[in-house]
Amino acid sequence: MTETEPRKIERPFTRAVVIGTGHIGSSLLRAMRRSQAARTIVGCDASESVRQRLSELGIVDHVEADAAAAVRGADLVIVATPLGAYASVAAQIAPHLGSGTIVTDVGSVKRTAIRDIAPRLPAHVHLVPGHPIAGTEHSGPDSGFAELFEGRWCILTPPAGTDAAVVERVAAIWRAAGSMVEIMDPDHHDQVLAITSHLPHLIAYTIVGTATDLEEHLKAEVIRYSASGFRDFTRIAASDPVMWRDIFLNNRDAVLEMLGRLYEDLAILQRAIRVGDGDTLEAHFARTRAIRRGIVEAKQA
Repeated sequence: MTETEPRKIERPFTRAVVIGTGHIGSSLLRAMRRSQAARTIVGCDASESVRQRLSELGIVDHVEADAAAAVRGADLVIVATPLGAYASVAAQIAPHLGSGTIVTDVGSVKRTAIRDIAPRLPAHVHLVPGHPIAGTEHSGPDSGFAELFEGRWCILTPPAGTDAAVVERVAAIWRAAGSMVEIMDPDHHDQVLAITSHLPHLIAYTIVGTATDLEEHLKAEVIRYSASGFRDFTRIAASDPVMWRDIFLNNRDAVLEMLGRLYEDLAILQRAIRVGDGDTLEAHFARTRAIRRGIVEAKQA
């Protein structure tokens, strides 16, 4: 068995609750069902249509509309809502969490989990923020699949002083889903993700937005003759707008810093194109080409 192969979890939880059952949440529910991560698996969602679909899909043992009711008796709670809902969810569930309950999340900005969830939890509860670096542009419970996390990284950012055994229990869930697990400082995580995920999404939304503002005859041709580069941008820009709105608002400092660096690099390339400096362009393209090769070699392509 390889390091990233999914497997059954050795120490299952009694009652695991996933709050927010869209693409990531429903994928995790499927992965947890496959690995037998908990004796009882509960899906909680505010949407009646989503709850109905969860029941039809058969990926949970129980479905709840109310987060407070869902977490009663739970020893594991996973928050998979947009970041903007973290504070509200934490306030709802806090009075109903039992001693020793582990709370984690799947959000892309870890300082938000520490800022909005941690202060609202009682002292007898453990918080281990997490972020699976996986996903597609699709959303909703039907878009999930258990294999989503296989061979991908999951980063955990536990606050200082968190019991190592508690962190390991969360890590075990992700390893059982096929993920590789890394422990990281939350600020460092947010800075890394600003360049590897958040900035690319912002660029994709901008380029596709520019295309939609073209004259109608040009816009039609852009769609008809889309090359692979533009198609990739449209795929990224099809991601959940609420989720990405919250990501940019919550990781604004890191994203703005990376945007500033991007502007500087664009200015250099703009000048090289204007003056016909082919050497600068070729050198830049050769250097950045190596990044792609590194991603492929790391099997993250």
